[in-house]
Amino acid sequence: MKSPICDMLGIEFPLLAFSHCRDVVAAVSRAGGFGVLGATAHSPETIEQELKWIDDHTDGKPYGLDVLIPENISTAGEKDVTWKSLEARISPQHRDFTRNLLKKYGVDLTTTNVADNQPQPFDAQRALDVLEVSFRHPIKLIANALGVPPKQMIDMGRKHGVPVAALVGSKEHALRQVAAGVDILVAQGTEAGGHCGEVSTMVLVPEVIKAIKPVRDVPVLAAGGIMTGRQMAACMAMGAAGAWTGSVWLATLESETTEVFREKMIAASSRDAVRSKGRTGKPARQLRSVWTDAWDRGPDSPGALPMPLQSIISRDAFNSIDRAAAAGNVQARDLVTYFVGQGVGLIDSVKSAGAVMQEFKEDFADAVEHMNMLMED
Repeated sequence: MKSPICDMLGIEFPLLAFSHCRDVVAAVSRAGGFGVLGATAHSPETIEQELKWIDDHTDGKPYGLDVLIPENISTAGEKDVTWKSLEARISPQHRDFTRNLLKKYGVDLTTTNVADNQPQPFDAQRALDVLEVSFRHPIKLIANALGVPPKQMIDMGRKHGVPVAALVGSKEHALRQVAAGVDILVAQGTEAGGHCGEVSTMVLVPEVIKAIKPVRDVPVLAAGGIMTGRQMAACMAMGAAGAWTGSVWLATLESETTEVFREKMIAASSRDAVRSKGRTGKPARQLRSVWTDAWDRGPDSPGALPMPLQSIISRDAFNSIDRAAAAGNVQARDLVTYFVGQGVGLIDSVKSAGAVMQEFKEDFADAVEHMNMLMED
């Protein structure tokens, strides 16, 4: 495979797999792709444990790490913001709305105690501390979402000789990232699961490539709705150096998602993946549920709070929902949701991550062969 991404990352096949599950990361890397561990929820202590496990299960194959350091967040500029201090900012109206919504579906909201000094969600310094620990391991990529990585993160990459990637949802974002010095762009279309913009992958990828070409040569990975090797081949035909995927791994046996959610994924269509602020306070594509409908369109909705406050509401709510659903509460299933892209409509069964990798390779090869045949004709 002649792709700059293969050379940069030392891989055989330019398919990157973002996952919060270490088992998925290891399986993809072992199969010749590149696993990327989502580290947003980790502390320096827990990331050390996760990466040690990955080191022991990748057969020496490369992998990377993804953090989330938002540029725009309601607590920007504030220092020493803790989880506890943010909890005090949540209005009784928002708390009552959450509790009453869950109660309507037979779910008791239980809260989790946190340490007085636990940093706020998406805390930049905590993410940098996680990265510092991560460089004790043979990681080959660090990536950031929701804005330009802080200078400290880019400097870390330079110091350790590790490429820095950043996700973008528009050509304007791409130009800012290139100016900041990132090494790889992930052009993520609106089809993607999680935080995403409004431009489709088919439009965004060539638009980003065209915009940055006069500035600097930066490899672009396509992301958003890519669930098959044929889609990956199509994106590379547009000039992408490879693909960044996420949702396709949620239906694997190794995934961190619950059995209930995997069942809902298989039953879902592409229209069931909606952009909602109900989970984090920023538009994020997820499986439509009673939760997303209530926050986005409910007549009594107080409206989602800005990031990170909405994430604090969601954490305890979804811990309670998932426990209730797993315990057999049929009503609770209607509340279950998770970040997933519009490609969910292409998922029809649960498979191993290794099987998905093999299908990607075979599907990609078939697409290339088909194009070659068309060219010959």
